[in-house]
Amino acid sequence: MIIKNRLKIKEALQECRKILQSNKIEDYHTISKELLKYVLNVNETYLVINMENELPIEQENILKSCINKIIHGTPLQYITGKQEFMGIEFEVNENVLIPQPDTEILVEETLKIIKNMAKKDIKILDLCTGSGAIAISISKLQNIKVTASDISNKALEIVKKNNIKNSANVEFIESDLFENIKDNYDIIVSNPPYIKTSVIPQLSKQVQNEPMLALDGGDDGLDIYKRIIKEAHKIINNNGFLCLEIGYDQREEVTKILEGYSEYSQIKCIKDLADNDRCIICKIVK
Repeated sequence: MIIKNRLKIKEALQECRKILQSNKIEDYHTISKELLKYVLNVNETYLVINMENELPIEQENILKSCINKIIHGTPLQYITGKQEFMGIEFEVNENVLIPQPDTEILVEETLKIIKNMAKKDIKILDLCTGSGAIAISISKLQNIKVTASDISNKALEIVKKNNIKNSANVEFIESDLFENIKDNYDIIVSNPPYIKTSVIPQLSKQVQNEPMLALDGGDDGLDIYKRIIKEAHKIINNNGFLCLEIGYDQREEVTKILEGYSEYSQIKCIKDLADNDRCIICKIVK
């Protein structure tokens, strides 16, 4: 009887890369490595040192299942259940948008505003919080309390887990934008749904598998901006700020909406590291 040798870890890694590449999966190198780390429950150092070790049959079967999920459009982060953002690890699942590095620009700008505000006990609201990445990052990095709201109860369950996991100070409100918001705030920050409905079918399979509620901004991609801007100035304190993430091609349109209200002033657009328009910051003057 011939006993077939088990795959070594390095061979499994090579095979994973080959399969993903042949299925036109972008960044197949990184995804393959992350899948191996996930199925073996090890860090990168262990992976590198133990490349000659055999891959246990149970882990090989799990790896095959994970590869199949990737090929069929499941984002890597929904498989591993985690995503890093602002140097902090967040739990994610199919009920929340996966935090992206571009959104770190919005957090960094908000942190600058907080540091420059000559006020104690600054009150901050994160609308459409999703996984809570924005709210928890601000709370943890600035050591302040932040309120996070979302229309999705399932999303808020993830926020609660991430709040505990990262020892942050975030309170939660289930609300369709301002529907259940009763307090006033010094800063409202939001990364709302802003993709045009007609564009969504053109996105990658991975993005299309993220929650549609967190992606779809309506026919022109501006539905949620219009709703936020219409109400936000009413509950933001005088000399407070509204901080919004935008799509790369939405600066003029969102700015025009803001300019329709006298309360919004000092409107400015911040670019991301790729030189794309990424967020709009404005001050509230009443």
